[in-house]
Amino acid sequence: MKGRPNRGRGLAMPALLLTLAATGVAYGQQAGPVMPIDKPLPPPPDRRAASVAVLADYRHDDLLWENDRTAHRIYGHALEAVEPPSGSGIDSWGKQYPWPFADRQLRTGDQHSYHGEGVDFYNVGTGRGAGGLGVWLDNKLWTSRNFVRHHILKSGGNVADFVVEYAPWPVGVDRRVWETRRFTLPLGTHFTRMVSTLSSNRPEALIVGIGIGKRTTGASDGHVVIDRPHGVMTWWGPSDQVHGRMAIALRVDPAMIVDQRSDFDNHLFLVRVSPGHPFVYYSGSAWDRGAGAFSTHDQWHRYAEGEHLDFTPPAR
Repeated sequence: MKGRPNRGRGLAMPALLLTLAATGVAYGQQAGPVMPIDKPLPPPPDRRAASVAVLADYRHDDLLWENDRTAHRIYGHALEAVEPPSGSGIDSWGKQYPWPFADRQLRTGDQHSYHGEGVDFYNVGTGRGAGGLGVWLDNKLWTSRNFVRHHILKSGGNVADFVVEYAPWPVGVDRRVWETRRFTLPLGTHFTRMVSTLSSNRPEALIVGIGIGKRTTGASDGHVVIDRPHGVMTWWGPSDQVHGRMAIALRVDPAMIVDQRSDFDNHLFLVRVSPGHPFVYYSGSAWDRGAGAFSTHDQWHRYAEGEHLDFTPPAR
């Protein structure tokens, strides 16, 4: 029932209330009916909220990161040989409770089922998912493959912080581009801050498409709201009677936007970028049965546009 935890989570009601209250997450936030649990996860070693980044070397180098509100995954180079065509889009998971769960979920080998703490039913495919990017040229998005190197800077406390590198990829017939991107996710927000630095064999400016995937939780697209003057794009996924809905948001610096486009897979903000110069954008996600209690697109959009976010790039 709504507002009541599944049996078998191993945490008594008073302890659960104290744990969630201490992290600023209200008990009973789930906005949808509880799903039947398929083989409960092993209990977490610690039920305190934490922001973590974990390399899943047991699963072809998936890189997982999450905080008390949201959970994500990107794909390592090793996966390309196993699940072609793998790509550089960003995966988003439904998350119910403030303690980390994604690593335990992935270790089941069945992350697409509900094991009591969240679920992965978001399908990135070859699209951009929850805030992946590419270079826009000749009305086409040219994208990298999976990341090839990573470095976890912080994990397990108030912030998850890591850097990944993407190998050079072709853009048109005579240009190559490569990327270093830093991901930072503190506690208490649905937004991951990303600092992207694109390099190239040519000095001309790049038009970069930052996207939200279209058919990521079913055969149909969700509903998108685009506020170009404020650099806000939000997506409210179609309803799934079993899993609920996913919600995705992008925030970009409005001064960088040159256009808004869509291709077959994505809704895109196009921004102008100079090679070698870092730029900042944010990707957010939520599950309507998880933290945040978002039950309408309007609630999600108002949250996304109201977050105070800093687009100042780091000093080089």
